[in-house]
Amino acid sequence: MSTTAAGITFLALLILALAAAHVPLGDYMYRVYNSDKDSRVERVIYRLIGADPKSEQTWGAYARSVLAFSGISILFLFVFQLVQGKLPLHLNDPATEMTPALAWNTAISFVTNTNWQAYSGESTQGHLVQMAGLTVQNFVSAAVGMAVAVALVRGFARRRTTDLGNFWVDLVRGIIRILLPIAFVAALILVVGGVIQNFHLHDQMVTTLNGVQQTITGGPVASQEAIKELGTNGGGFFNANAAHPFENPTTWTNWIEIFLLLVISFSLPRTFGRMVDSKKQGYAIVAVMGTIALISVTLMSFFQLQAHGTNPTAIGAATEGVEQRFGVFDSAIFADATTLTSTGAVNSFHDSYTSLGGMMALFNMQLGEIAPGGTGSGLYGMLILAVITVFIAGLMVGRTPEYLGKKITPREIKLAASYFLVTPLLVLVGTATAMALPDQRAGMLNSGPHGLSEVLYAFTSAANNNGSAFAGISVNTTWYNTALGLAMVFGRFLPLILVLALAGSLAKQGSTPESIGTLPTHRPQFVGMVVGVTVILVALTFLPVLALGPLAEGIH
Repeated sequence: MSTTAAGITFLALLILALAAAHVPLGDYMYRVYNSDKDSRVERVIYRLIGADPKSEQTWGAYARSVLAFSGISILFLFVFQLVQGKLPLHLNDPATEMTPALAWNTAISFVTNTNWQAYSGESTQGHLVQMAGLTVQNFVSAAVGMAVAVALVRGFARRRTTDLGNFWVDLVRGIIRILLPIAFVAALILVVGGVIQNFHLHDQMVTTLNGVQQTITGGPVASQEAIKELGTNGGGFFNANAAHPFENPTTWTNWIEIFLLLVISFSLPRTFGRMVDSKKQGYAIVAVMGTIALISVTLMSFFQLQAHGTNPTAIGAATEGVEQRFGVFDSAIFADATTLTSTGAVNSFHDSYTSLGGMMALFNMQLGEIAPGGTGSGLYGMLILAVITVFIAGLMVGRTPEYLGKKITPREIKLAASYFLVTPLLVLVGTATAMALPDQRAGMLNSGPHGLSEVLYAFTSAANNNGSAFAGISVNTTWYNTALGLAMVFGRFLPLILVLALAGSLAKQGSTPESIGTLPTHRPQFVGMVVGVTVILVALTFLPVLALGPLAEGIH
């Protein structure tokens, strides 16, 4: 079988598996978030944290709970990293010192579901921090995103109320009933595939191809790898991330990891459809996600199979920075999936991609990571774009826009527009500031358009809570640790607050009956409109800076 045919088969099997999981997993998550029963373990947790599972919260109370929980998590992880040298299972001689600036950046990174890493995992973080700090946040940050998405859906589904559910209940159920069971099974599958799971520090001896003995750090990798992908986190146990053979040994483990990072986000639209009592609405949202994703992966694969820009090709494709056991096509699919979601895991070196291949990774994140996006954040980002689309359609026909029986008034559109503007503001201001400072420009490995792409990618990744890196740029400095940390905080929590405020505003409304002028939001016409609005808005916002970076590199 040719490389291209094998890649198409790889992609086709992935699409079929996601389609097969869409209904059962989506329905299961619907039952989880709408159940009125708590398990014994959940009741114990509620008593320990002092939460009343029967009480509901307004959008303000829900937001304060999210912010308080996340703030405490950041503080805990920050201190945990600074004192890890006095704890068990710590590396005796870490290669990178865990400074307060780096600890701050890392704590924010994992709590915000970004998992940006300005350090080498296997030579900086001890096993205890990896397990009890970083892996725990992989579960928690994903559950927070899912909880906020569910709260927004309740805003569409409920009538004349201020209640959006209970954050603590949504958080605990998301972890206990959804993430933990799937991650447990996935970790076992990865162990079978060759991903390591042990407590070795520096006594993992291997023999290289030329017969030299080499010591490699071991660790509890499979348990972290499973939730890293499932929760669209992306932080690697090893510096090479999913390109490392201990994290991702074979082609079929590569397929499993891509499936894991997509499956929840592609299934949540089914949950949405069930909660608003219209499965067709769920199918429309997943159709938008699927359309954008399919176009993106097609373009990414095409660009990587060509010679373009400053990246030459060998044997008919851009093989620099690509693991031979995966090949160009499967690596391109991984890169596309990880930037279309907020995962940020990598199995190849994005800095070595062709100019247009690198641009696609940037553009995927700049879309807002909504196809299918992060665990939870992809759904609420897509619903925000649906609101903006019906508003634009309403302007065209001169009617007050409506979506799912709710009027989109000036308050709702201001919240939706503000949501959309937060990330571009952080990305463009951060990139401009870095490029204006000589010391920060000196951290670029490359000059010219490719150097700009490195900086742009860093701020795009941080503000969109992705976490992947173009690499080629030195970011473990006080300035970058602080600036990117701020981009991650504001990029996560400002949109989150706006989403909850929108949910509260929608929940207060009654139901507006459909009329002859109501825009059908479950038909292919609407799917096409949302895709068009998404691409046009992003193109208008980021085209100038893309023209100075990857597009200029391609023309050069």
